[in-house]
Amino acid sequence: MSRIVQDDWIALTQPLELPCGVQLKNRLIKAAMSDSLGDGEGNPSETQMRLYERWAEGGAALSLIGEVQTSPFFPEKPGNLVLVPDADLDGLQALAARGSVNEAHIWPQLGHAGALSHGPISEPKGPSPLNIEGLQCEGMTQADIESLPGYYARAAGLAKGAGFGGVQIHAGHGFLFSQFLSPLFNHRTDVYGGSVARRFRVIDETIEAIRQAVGASFPIGIKINATDKLVGGLTEEEALEVVQLLDKTSVDLIDISGGTYFPGAASSSDGSASSGPYFLEFARRAKGVTSIPIMLTGGFRTRPQAVAAVQGGAADAIGLARTMALNPSLANAWLSDAGGDPGFPTFDAPTRGGITAWYSMRLTALGEGSEDRFDQSLVAALRAYEARDAERCARWKRRFD
Repeated sequence: MSRIVQDDWIALTQPLELPCGVQLKNRLIKAAMSDSLGDGEGNPSETQMRLYERWAEGGAALSLIGEVQTSPFFPEKPGNLVLVPDADLDGLQALAARGSVNEAHIWPQLGHAGALSHGPISEPKGPSPLNIEGLQCEGMTQADIESLPGYYARAAGLAKGAGFGGVQIHAGHGFLFSQFLSPLFNHRTDVYGGSVARRFRVIDETIEAIRQAVGASFPIGIKINATDKLVGGLTEEEALEVVQLLDKTSVDLIDISGGTYFPGAASSSDGSASSGPYFLEFARRAKGVTSIPIMLTGGFRTRPQAVAAVQGGAADAIGLARTMALNPSLANAWLSDAGGDPGFPTFDAPTRGGITAWYSMRLTALGEGSEDRFDQSLVAALRAYEARDAERCARWKRRFD
């Protein structure tokens, strides 16, 4: 291997120091995915623990647990974890410990699905009432909104107490805080609607409440959209204003992604081919208006793409989701002479939701150590995924009714 190529990938091995003083050991992060591996009662399972342990063993500096709920009433799916006082503390401590081996970090992504809350186990609420095909919700009262920072702060305190290394606030992909930022979802005329700064207000209040709960040296990250990719939704110019507002907060890591789980909207990640990282140029612009480290998530399939983003100054860290679902030891490969990029599966005329279900079931296989035998079709994966959700919905209702 030539010296030039070696120096290229060494850029990914450099530690990243966060504003709070915590250091991530390299620049490769397992981005948040809805792994759907909770036990149906908001608690971690053995399969989930082993999955995050494998990513830690595989060299990731940080793994983010997607869709961890701050209350049980507005979940994304019945396989979500829930950080509430009567949660299984022993299970959470075990998950935190196993996901932290090999000097790795593991953080829960704190969320609330808002208008996208799973209908069978919730009564969805968002910033404003919506009644369109495939998406209905009530509007939140001001009291509902004012209670949110407390729920997030409580969840963050529980995460810290269980041994997690930090938390990420989910304000992307069309879930509640993303809905507040989006003029498509947020039609409020009070202090939580209107200008970008007013739509950002509840997020600002939540960051401050979490910081008060966890102290100055505990990392707080946030995931935001570069764009909703919807007509009438959050634009890149508005998202840049959000980054400028975040620069005035105590946030330690800004995760840039995009797109919204909106009825009929195409997912950036569900195409059969990729033209490369999705929001690279926006991340580069964001770097110009904040001193907070930028993580860029979406569309990274090869090591040269990751190296170029870091060396070119577009991002400080790279978020990898499906890439690490295909190879849980990808970080070790990319941080060594070995290199090697995973081979992505191709799907002809995929059923809506089928690709997401396929990757979710692959995560299950990774946690069970059976990925070598995983050969489900999209149809079979979707059927298994939906059957598991139905069983967990019944458990969720019994647990949280």
